[in-house]
Amino acid sequence: MDNPLLLDSKLPLFSRIKPEQIEPAIDQLLADARKTVADRLAATTDYTWDNLIAPIANAEDRLSKAWSPVSHMNSVVNNDGLREAYHACLPKLSEYATEMGQNEALYRAYQQIADSEAFTGLEQAQQKIIKNALRDFTLSGVALDADKKQRYKEISLELSNLASKFEENLLDATNAWSKLIRDHDELAGLPPSALAQAKQAAEQAGLDGWLINLQFPSYIAVMTYADNRELRREHYTAFATRASDQGPDAHRWDNSAIMERTLALRHEKARLLGFNDYAELSLATKMASKPEDVIGFLEDLADKSWRQGRKDLAELREFAEQRHGIRDLQSWDMSYYAEKMRQHHYQLSQEEVKTYFPVTRVLPGLFAIVERLYGLNIVEIAAFDSWHPDVRFFQINDHSGHIRGQFYLDLYARTKKRGGAWMDDCVGRKRSEDDIQIPVAYLTCNFTPPAGDTPALLTHDEVTTLFHEFGHGLHHLLTQVDHLGVSGINGVEWDAVELPSQFMENWCWEKDALALMSGHFQTGAPLPDDLFNKMLAAKNFQAGMIMLRQLEFSLFDFHLHHDYDPNRGARIYETLERVRNQIAVVRPPKFNRFAHSFSHIFAGGYAAGYYSYKWAEVLSCDAFSLFEEKGIFDRGAGTAFLTHILEQGGSRDAMELFVKFRGREPNIDALLRHSGIAS
Repeated sequence: MDNPLLLDSKLPLFSRIKPEQIEPAIDQLLADARKTVADRLAATTDYTWDNLIAPIANAEDRLSKAWSPVSHMNSVVNNDGLREAYHACLPKLSEYATEMGQNEALYRAYQQIADSEAFTGLEQAQQKIIKNALRDFTLSGVALDADKKQRYKEISLELSNLASKFEENLLDATNAWSKLIRDHDELAGLPPSALAQAKQAAEQAGLDGWLINLQFPSYIAVMTYADNRELRREHYTAFATRASDQGPDAHRWDNSAIMERTLALRHEKARLLGFNDYAELSLATKMASKPEDVIGFLEDLADKSWRQGRKDLAELREFAEQRHGIRDLQSWDMSYYAEKMRQHHYQLSQEEVKTYFPVTRVLPGLFAIVERLYGLNIVEIAAFDSWHPDVRFFQINDHSGHIRGQFYLDLYARTKKRGGAWMDDCVGRKRSEDDIQIPVAYLTCNFTPPAGDTPALLTHDEVTTLFHEFGHGLHHLLTQVDHLGVSGINGVEWDAVELPSQFMENWCWEKDALALMSGHFQTGAPLPDDLFNKMLAAKNFQAGMIMLRQLEFSLFDFHLHHDYDPNRGARIYETLERVRNQIAVVRPPKFNRFAHSFSHIFAGGYAAGYYSYKWAEVLSCDAFSLFEEKGIFDRGAGTAFLTHILEQGGSRDAMELFVKFRGREPNIDALLRHSGIAS
């Protein structure tokens, strides 16, 4: 009982978790879960929610709450011991999931409950869990012959290992490259905040000078501000070739074979289950019903955006040539001259904007906005167990003082931490006989950390990212569903799960909201009207190019899975080129290996589902249009969104919930308007 992963603690005991404790804990919890399933199936032939589904859910919840901190720490404080223990457990967890999905006795027991008279007396959430489970049994191969079941298990296990290795290669490749600059003039153009961060990074490494690396805050600063074109080219090349067969570390952490194998196995899995391809299998758990709907949606958006995208690029090329004499605009020039052009046209400096968004103002402002919208109160808790000194911990209370949820906040980039930003489930909400398990979330970002006594200053894009992830967090934390399978983000269709996150981004562009979350980091002066007006004027700067870039990623992902031919292989970059020929206005250099770091689809949950971002953006823009009509802090609209979307989790179909909130199905007009693109 010394193993912290086996203790019945409400929150993970991060500081006490040791790599050697992980595998024994997971082994025991898996054995307990298997025993629970076997015992419950053997105890009766008249199955009910209470004598079968609830006990199994409780056993699997104990397993989930032990694995959650392990998986999270592997992403944010990665080391060799953690990595080894994590890998040792992955096949065991994959095997258990497949075993349960293919358990015919368990499937028949669920079907018996669904067919019983008692089914109609269950809560809506319970009925949805059972319906989802029956669907998932089918998608796990419960009806397959024995040899095909075995093959399904082998595929699932190998895919799990491949995804983990893809992410590890990307992490190692990102951490491997850095460049020490000893001559200050080589960094001309970089703002003081970026220079201070590079100086701090060098000092932490015991070096004299300025250290730049492939952590995103460092990379984007060089790409946007460094006058040294050769330095930008070198940095871009290292970043754009991570974990590939190209670049300074070519073949060292090459994801090529992993990607090829992953796509082959996904296709084989889909065919085993009776689908034509993996895209069809992916849509079995999404709002979109067939591949043609997704492709049509994306191509329609591209058609509406293409003319604007060409105009954006032509204007940037003209600016770079006429103002700076650059005739051969390259990929490592795009951000640099875009920033020069933004400053020229709008007199808007992103560095000036940052001075008004210290994290010490942004975070309380975010909480104040949520309080106005939903009547919530967010308070910081000082004493808690953590995985890193940067981490903070907060509690959300409703207007009556009842706890609704808690969350960890890990904001800053560092080595051994996976890049990007995400929200993940630590603990899910469920009701027991005498208690409610409070939901807990991880909110993780990779912002530039504070330098010296100066607080972290966020770009407006980073503010938007924080609001985005917090929207995910609210979806998980504010649920009022009492059953784990559909509480919070559980059971929500994947192409609707981005609705609450993208919805929250809208407040980052509203003057009254910005007043709550901004103030000069030195003087506290409010964001000046003229600066806000410049931000608004520049909001849709290069919106056509940005839209087309996201559509390129989405169509590439979908065609990669929909058009896969086992006789021809993955054709990854051939597919990417075909999509670019169709819709792209910007063409990166031949050595660019974007797909080798596309962890959303190769190591995340977005395979044949990256389109979800745009699909959900239609929902989020249309949802926010109600607040544009009624007022951005309208409590009635806020309560409606809370009641119909955030509190419902996956207990009902996403479209049904959206229609309840908005009074109609969504349309695309609000998205195009918000993006500055004519419909």
